[in-house]
Amino acid sequence: MTTAAVLVSPRNPLNIGAVARALANFGCFDLRLVQAYRNAVDEAKSATHAGAVARDAREFATLGEAIADCSLVVGTASLGPRESRHEIVRLEQAAPRIHANEGRTAIVFGSEKSGLSNDDLAHCHWLMTIPSDPDEHGSMNLGQAVAVCFYEIAGRGRAIPKLDDRTPPARSLPADGEAEDRLTQLLTEALTKSGYVHERTLEGDLHKLQRLVKRMQLSHRDAEIWQGVFRQILWRISNPDSQK
Repeated sequence: MTTAAVLVSPRNPLNIGAVARALANFGCFDLRLVQAYRNAVDEAKSATHAGAVARDAREFATLGEAIADCSLVVGTASLGPRESRHEIVRLEQAAPRIHANEGRTAIVFGSEKSGLSNDDLAHCHWLMTIPSDPDEHGSMNLGQAVAVCFYEIAGRGRAIPKLDDRTPPARSLPADGEAEDRLTQLLTEALTKSGYVHERTLEGDLHKLQRLVKRMQLSHRDAEIWQGVFRQILWRISNPDSQK
């Protein structure tokens, strides 16, 4: 599945920039602008923090030209008073249908001022809507709408790498039993030499310290750090007169 975001008559350079950033966040790098305001496009592309999506955005004179290579065209709309002759699908239900399309899909967003016109809607196979409070906040800012839509689309298609799928550095993995045992031994030795643990209660205290270390659920790196701490404490106890 390949998805393009199409903005019809965008007027605000800040919105174009926000859309471009949201698309990059969620793995879409195909931004198309239809009849965009010239000053808005130039300002968005030349902005200090403009990313590749904004700079590489393509411009078209008509929506028909912008979606010519797309086999599925999905318009976006709020559930306002205007009667719609299109099927309207909630975002969470629309995402699987978008992923089922084997060709290129265009997600079309209308202008900040008036949304999609009837001529624009004629190019759409069906409409997608973001559920929101119709009384107070029936429509969303353009940048917000794009971010929400592409978050849902990317999440359904696993386009966003899962943090759990990334292999963590070895030292950030949980401490193994051997590392926990070494730490427990050093802790026990330090507490015994300091007088906190007594020989007559050593066995019971050892079990308590073992449970304590287990409950801490240390990473391998943190276990190494604590081992170093107790080795230094033990060295200082054994060499009280050293200035080193």
